[in-house]
Amino acid sequence: MNSMKSGVVLAAAIAVALSVTACTGTDEHQAPVAGEAVRVTTEVVSASSVADRYEAVGTVNPKVTSVLASETMGQVTAVHVREGDRVRAGQVLVEIDARAATAQVSKAGAGRREAEQSLEEVDRSIAAAEQSLTAAEAQANLARVTRDRYAKLLERRSVSRQEFDEMEARHRVAAAQVESAKSSIAAMRSRRRAVEARMDQAGADVQSAAIALTHQRVTAPFAGIVTKKSVEKGAMATPGTPLLTIDDDRAYRLEASVEEAFAGLVNVGDAVPVFIASLGDLRIEGRVGEISPASDPASRSLMVKIDLPATSGLRTGIFGRADFLRGERSALTVPKSALVERGQIVSVYVVDGEGKARLRVITTGKSTADRVDVLSGVAEGDRVVVVGADQLTDGRTVSETPR
Repeated sequence: MNSMKSGVVLAAAIAVALSVTACTGTDEHQAPVAGEAVRVTTEVVSASSVADRYEAVGTVNPKVTSVLASETMGQVTAVHVREGDRVRAGQVLVEIDARAATAQVSKAGAGRREAEQSLEEVDRSIAAAEQSLTAAEAQANLARVTRDRYAKLLERRSVSRQEFDEMEARHRVAAAQVESAKSSIAAMRSRRRAVEARMDQAGADVQSAAIALTHQRVTAPFAGIVTKKSVEKGAMATPGTPLLTIDDDRAYRLEASVEEAFAGLVNVGDAVPVFIASLGDLRIEGRVGEISPASDPASRSLMVKIDLPATSGLRTGIFGRADFLRGERSALTVPKSALVERGQIVSVYVVDGEGKARLRVITTGKSTADRVDVLSGVAEGDRVVVVGADQLTDGRTVSETPR
């Protein structure tokens, strides 16, 4: 019953196509005189070997994309770009309130200056202590020489024991002063090391504050185009919160899903034709750059990333098809010039044994640049009109020229 209904529908569709053809078959050409044979070119349908290809669909994405986030907390004071704006590397895109960071820089700078002043003071003290040590050593040498002289005089009883003891005491005092000066210098040098450590810390604080200040200005890491803006002036930025997304639009790739069963067709470095529907099915010669090592358990497919050359009109998110060669197959094909399209019905004119053109509805399959597979409607050996079909109506006599 269903097949009968289908037959009725098909017959009705053919009748509509024939009536439309009868009314509009001449299109913009002058209608042939009634009864005259229409001159056409025909081609004999025959099976031929054609490339057998596997088609994988996917999405065009940039090879490099960056989501810019805040590294500090603060209120956004300025946003200098909008979605679609082109930016250059290093360009300031977003500014965050920098008052706290600026104050931290000033505080760190003051700490470093204080440490530098302390170091200068310690150096002056060390210099003075070294001079005192030199004087003490001179006094100690003199006291030692004088004591030695008095010791000899004491042996000859030229001086009293008291006078010698006084010289010995002076010598000991002078030696003690030398040791005291040395201890003072050692203590000052230890203090100097502590001040140097403070200076290093102050220098690190200055550097850290300067880096924190740079975080108040979010810049573009590379030249590209802003594809997403997630922040507005006055919003509160927090560390890790996305602000902008930038794509490098100089290099795109098609990320296509390839079924596990056909994974063996794909190798890194293979040249693959890619078709972009939004650019009029533009063909681009791509090259396989990456193949995912893991299969998606839900779709049973692998992600294949095909690098695309620079092409005008490519943008993030558009649809694309990759055409992988599987081998060869036998198929019936006709030139696209032979197709007669009436709405969703596709037909061709076949010349019968009486030299008349008969309109046949066909089912088409895969196509190339100039030919299309015919799955049903014609058989091998049929003569199909490939030039002049626009002047025909069903049953019209033709004068054919074989191609």
